[in-house]
Amino acid sequence: MRKNRLRLSEEIRYLDKWVPIAVLVGITAGIGAIAFTFAIEQCTILFLAKGAGYVPPSPAGEGGMSFIFPRYSFLIPVITTLGGLLSGIIVYKLAPEAEGHGTDAAIDAFHNKNGEISPKVPVIKLIASAITIGSGGSAGREGPSAQIGAGFGSMIGKAMHLRPHERGIAMAIGIGAGIGAIFKAPFGGAVLAAEILYISDFEIAVLPPALISSTVAYSIYGSVMGWTPIFGIQNQYMSNDPIWFPLYAFLGLICGIVAIGYIRSFYGVKDLFKRLQIPNYVKPAIGGLAVGLIGMALPQVLGMGYGWLQMAIDGEFITLTFGIIIALIVLKILATSLTVGSGGSGGVFAPALFIGGMIGAAFWMICHSLIPNFGVASAPFVIVGMMAFFGAAGKAPLAVILMVSEMTGSYTLLVPAMIATSIAYIISGKNTIYRSQVPTKADSPAHRGEYSVEVLRGMKVKNAMTKDVISITPTTSVDSALDIMNKNGIKGIPVVDENNRVLGMITYEDILEVPEEERKTRMIGEVMTRRVICCLPDDNLGSVLEKMFKSNIGRLPVIESNETKRLIGIITREDIGRAYHASVEELIGKEE
Repeated sequence: MRKNRLRLSEEIRYLDKWVPIAVLVGITAGIGAIAFTFAIEQCTILFLAKGAGYVPPSPAGEGGMSFIFPRYSFLIPVITTLGGLLSGIIVYKLAPEAEGHGTDAAIDAFHNKNGEISPKVPVIKLIASAITIGSGGSAGREGPSAQIGAGFGSMIGKAMHLRPHERGIAMAIGIGAGIGAIFKAPFGGAVLAAEILYISDFEIAVLPPALISSTVAYSIYGSVMGWTPIFGIQNQYMSNDPIWFPLYAFLGLICGIVAIGYIRSFYGVKDLFKRLQIPNYVKPAIGGLAVGLIGMALPQVLGMGYGWLQMAIDGEFITLTFGIIIALIVLKILATSLTVGSGGSGGVFAPALFIGGMIGAAFWMICHSLIPNFGVASAPFVIVGMMAFFGAAGKAPLAVILMVSEMTGSYTLLVPAMIATSIAYIISGKNTIYRSQVPTKADSPAHRGEYSVEVLRGMKVKNAMTKDVISITPTTSVDSALDIMNKNGIKGIPVVDENNRVLGMITYEDILEVPEEERKTRMIGEVMTRRVICCLPDDNLGSVLEKMFKSNIGRLPVIESNETKRLIGIITREDIGRAYHASVEELIGKEE
């Protein structure tokens, strides 16, 4: 009886703390989403409609399909360049942390900054992103909405004197509230807040308050902007006949492969701009110029592109021929990489939905032409393509299925979506558009104090390490090392001599510091880290994890002894997390 009373008391205290926080975060995120939407609309009118005579189509839930192709297409590069320059000046002069796609910065703040985001960021992000998107930059509302909501969550957490980890939770529920509001997807937004932080884990503590804050934000946003789902109601589209499931599986395979290309293109362009020896605020203007030149030929790549997605869903392919759709897939990847990778302010969710939807549309066209009596409409393939592509690129398969279902007003495609999205997620491996994501909680500094020291100290490295370790020699080229990392989905490789003795370590970040044109000729021995922290097979996991956190590294080579330094394995934070959870489950099983 006393236990039940204590438990009830704890639950009341939890509600007493988190319900007010969740409501406050939801209110501020909802108002922020309204202001952001209004700012994008006004910037689009000012830059594209008045400047270039271009009125892009809108999705069903945001005004309908009417559009006007650019009357002054020659002005598009001027407008996108100006938008990039204005955005760059605002961000880099006032709040440099607001550059890029926003969600990644919010994820980084959760893991590495105790949930702290500068109070300037929400306002600067709102203005800069509205200019980027409104002037035709290929970007979306997700990243800015996430960072705006996260910024408000961080401020509220600080004002209420929350502990660092609790402040991180307040910030994370702001991500869900901002996204849930602006995409009219409260359930998906809440789940995204818990899922987006990791490659293959879930922040369950975020979910209960995120459900409240996302609902509050959605209610405020919907009361002003309307309740119709972004892409209207798509209940009429059913595609649950098992005969077509193999097609959705193949669509998932394609989306997973293209998602890897999207991620590599994005970070390839980002790394290229990073190396340019010019002021940072000028870089988005260069990206904008390149996007504008693409937009002169194909204005469909400009902005978010939701109106064009609506056309594909509705099967209106008069202006979207097969050739144009294939070109749009490739050029939207390039345009997004140039816009956001150059330092422009905007999200990568909308472009991912656009790319995935167009992959689905192209795949539907192929099926329609090759399969006799193919009676399935284009909508299921477009919608499932949207889900599968972002599920792979953003490592949030569950959240994106829920979000796109809410955005289309229908849950009738859940089974095909689960098939395609799971395959795309698996195919894409550990590649992610959000570099700040970590594999599991064990890899997050935000959770460093949660693992039982006693349990970890009772476990040996030799029982948790990976024995089949990949290694290279100092004479391996940098380019070859990068290929090995990409093929095996790893971010660090030990460097050994002919006797398998550890000489150094090379990481993905080390390689990115080497100019691309030099990677074929430069050797690993020139760029590797020589002072390597190693561990022994009989070391305990507690001491090893402490070494990792102190040195901010994710893996340690395991050597036979300090004398021989012969490599016998490697251990990562993920390995430690797996071993810890297996040990805890075993202890619980024994108690039962």
